[in-house]
Amino acid sequence: MQANSSLSPKNGLSMKDYRIAGHIVSIDFTDSNISETLLPNFAPFAYEGQQKPAVTIRIVSDHEWEQDVQDIGTFDVGGSDYAVFRTAQGGYRLDIHDTNGHLCSRIQSNPDFSLCHVKIYEGTYTQQHYGLDNCMMLAFAYATATMDTLLIHSSVIRCNGKGYLMTAPSGTGKSTHTYLWYTTIPGCDLMNDDNPIIRIVDGKPVVYGSPWSGKTPCYRNIEAPVGGIVSIKQHSENIIRRLSPVEAFTILLPACSSMKWDARIYNGICDSITKFIQTCKIWELQCLPNNEAAILCHDTICKESHS
Repeated sequence: MQANSSLSPKNGLSMKDYRIAGHIVSIDFTDSNISETLLPNFAPFAYEGQQKPAVTIRIVSDHEWEQDVQDIGTFDVGGSDYAVFRTAQGGYRLDIHDTNGHLCSRIQSNPDFSLCHVKIYEGTYTQQHYGLDNCMMLAFAYATATMDTLLIHSSVIRCNGKGYLMTAPSGTGKSTHTYLWYTTIPGCDLMNDDNPIIRIVDGKPVVYGSPWSGKTPCYRNIEAPVGGIVSIKQHSENIIRRLSPVEAFTILLPACSSMKWDARIYNGICDSITKFIQTCKIWELQCLPNNEAAILCHDTICKESHS
């Protein structure tokens, strides 16, 4: 099937394509009463060209779910439970619950996540949006894991044409720090506040906005060369230092969406991280939540990125 948001053998409105960080995600609503109205955050990424999809997602009302599955485990993702199963054919089935324990969606994939079937369960608009949005995010992350592409938990600010990623565990202060850049340093704008995408393109690191931005509605279809990546840590004073390659790897790996038990996905993520470490500078900022920290970080890493 050609990648075109207006093509479908049954209903011209049942297919939608989105171009995210240069990859096409094609979603087929044909066999479901679910529609694109559940995905307003994807609107800036709508695509009508002929590029082949990296992943196709079929929304279904009924499906013959794999019963011969291996229980990998249930994982806490931001207070929500994701139950993960591996199918006999080498694909995956994931049941996604919200923070209240409501089953919002189920996704079943082939081994490389290029084709996924998704069921959205009854619930409120918020619950159904959560279910579909997270299925889309997981499918994208795992389908592109071997394509020099990383979905990375960070907040990214653009300053004078380059993107600077701030990464840290939730609640540490990465969004606070990018806000300090935005309010303190001229020429800054927010690209994404939770899950931007980074790629190696023609040997150079590039960061992209995405449809996934956490609690901040920043869904921007934009890109920029990566100027640097900063690991944020709370501290009693402001100190910045360049990380060694080994230190950088241990910072970036847990920030990326991955499946450690899947060799294809895990090796793809590790290979991509290695390329990023080789092509851009990684820093650690121990800091207070103040303007001086933003100025120190900006003056240090921007000087290096333009040298």
